[in-house]
Amino acid sequence: MTDSSIIAAPSPLRSTVAWTAWPGLLAVCVAITAYGFKVDHPALFFNVAYALLAICLYTLERTMPHERGWNENDGQTFANIAHTLTSKGVVQSLVIFSAVIGLTVYITPVAQPGYGIWPRAWPMAAQVVLAVVVAEFGFYWAHRIAHEWPWLWRFHAVHHSVTRLWIVNTGRFHFVDSFKSILIGMAIMLALGAPMEVLTWLSAVTAFIGMLTHCNVDMRFGPLSWWFNTPELHRWHHSKDLREGNKNYSENIMLWDHLFGTYYNTRDYRPPADIGINEPMPPGFLQQLAWPFKKRA
Repeated sequence: MTDSSIIAAPSPLRSTVAWTAWPGLLAVCVAITAYGFKVDHPALFFNVAYALLAICLYTLERTMPHERGWNENDGQTFANIAHTLTSKGVVQSLVIFSAVIGLTVYITPVAQPGYGIWPRAWPMAAQVVLAVVVAEFGFYWAHRIAHEWPWLWRFHAVHHSVTRLWIVNTGRFHFVDSFKSILIGMAIMLALGAPMEVLTWLSAVTAFIGMLTHCNVDMRFGPLSWWFNTPELHRWHHSKDLREGNKNYSENIMLWDHLFGTYYNTRDYRPPADIGINEPMPPGFLQQLAWPFKKRA
């Protein structure tokens, strides 16, 4: 047996990082955000946590990538950032903070603390856990119909057209696709009367897990992938093989995928490195914005 045929075992340090990076980084981000709420500056400390998460994951992508080929430039960095700014920035800012909060001012019952059946007396941590479970039902179906309804797939295909997964295309969504998902997920929470602090926590947790889900880092998850949407699961979701790709629709936790029979994970073979869609997507940002609106056979 030649030296080139021997696969070196990972170092103890790399193995430790692989097993602890996902839960550890998520825990740190949640702790920083919690401190932000404590000192009454949640937005500031959320942004600090998000930036720290991006820096850590970017560093890990370079030092211990899941797929080395995904570190190569695909010419989509500008489009990824532009989609992120329009979908996450514009849509969330206008819809959530302007429309939703503005409406609660004019709709008196919704503006009152006693509106709805939300358990406001629960500890905040319990309310956040409940929010993740309840909102996930909306996120799950918003995502699933984007795969199963052809006219919605046109918008969601912009996200799935990526040929590599890394932190910069975490927010690569057509703004119509983002609007639909936010509307369905948040509408459930508002209908139940969830307070704004809970909605803010839900948005923060979803943002953290979203970046972790798309990172190109060699990690190990074990039973975590049974409960949470990990990179391991999301790589299957980006498979061109729809028997694998039309699975794992959840954003944060896998409860509804288990209940509706769309959970998929196997360690019999490695998730595909060749990901994307089986149709051409124009390379430019503006072309990608217009692409779903064009009449197509």
